[in-house]
Amino acid sequence: MNESELIARYFAPLAGPAGLGLVDDAACLTPPPGCDLVLTADALVAGRHFFAEDPPDAIAAKALGVNLSDLAAKGAEPLGYLLSLALPPDWTERFLDDFSRGLGEAAAAAGLALLGGDTVATSGPLTLSITALGAVPHGAMIRRSGARAGDLIYVTGTIGDAALGLSLRRREIAGAALPAWAKTLDAAELIDRYLRPRPRLALTPALRACAGAAMDVSDGLIGDVRALMRASGVAAQLDLARLPLSAPARAALAADPALLESVVTGGDDYEIVCAVAPERAALFEQLADAAGVAVTRIGAAAAQESVLGPDGAARRFARDRFSHV
Repeated sequence: MNESELIARYFAPLAGPAGLGLVDDAACLTPPPGCDLVLTADALVAGRHFFAEDPPDAIAAKALGVNLSDLAAKGAEPLGYLLSLALPPDWTERFLDDFSRGLGEAAAAAGLALLGGDTVATSGPLTLSITALGAVPHGAMIRRSGARAGDLIYVTGTIGDAALGLSLRRREIAGAALPAWAKTLDAAELIDRYLRPRPRLALTPALRACAGAAMDVSDGLIGDVRALMRASGVAAQLDLARLPLSAPARAALAADPALLESVVTGGDDYEIVCAVAPERAALFEQLADAAGVAVTRIGAAAAQESVLGPDGAARRFARDRFSHV
């Protein structure tokens, strides 16, 4: 199968009108009137960002999801995406069948279509890069730099599931036994959170209406909150007793409290952390609830940083975030 045949079989069915059937050298996209374009790109490499043994549909969904998470944090509505795919020598038609199906399902759920990209061969591991495009009303993109002292810090969903799931997935692939903390909980739920991000696109109207600053939590809550506050010239006072946890994560921490560091500094949460002025907090919570997205206040922006553990004592961690480099 040559490149043209591969594109026609697996990816042309995913293209929208702006993708021109993937038979041209470029796409042609007209942004909505009165909107700015928001662009984001993420590259994923097997063995670094995912396991080569992960399900192909989950790899595709993750590649798109991490970009949609960035768009959501900017308050942007998705418009389309570009895919660059470097296939190793051992790729199979079964792999691309499942990969393209997972990509199409994830894109359809978010309401966007493929615009184009590139497909090449590589002697290295499977590598893919997605560039996602979104739109926001002119001047309304939410930056990292808009937090002010006194703003309340919120986070969506639950934190730490993916980091715990990564640990379990690594053992699963190696054929190792589950750790003691995982023997009485739903390990599959944690692994699924690692495999399949849940980009919080439904929250974008609430963010545009209320948030002064926002970013997605991709590399660890502590480090990403620090990055958000640093861009705004302030610091964070965090209360980890308020940390939103899923039932499996709560059970894991009850069995092994030392896991707290992994929970708050591990990667792949793909939740959104944002700063909201106190006078807009009630509206933000109301809009988030109406959108079906759980939000939890975990602290406030201030002049000096402090991190309190679940016991109320000050906490420090050996690292503050996960690094893919």
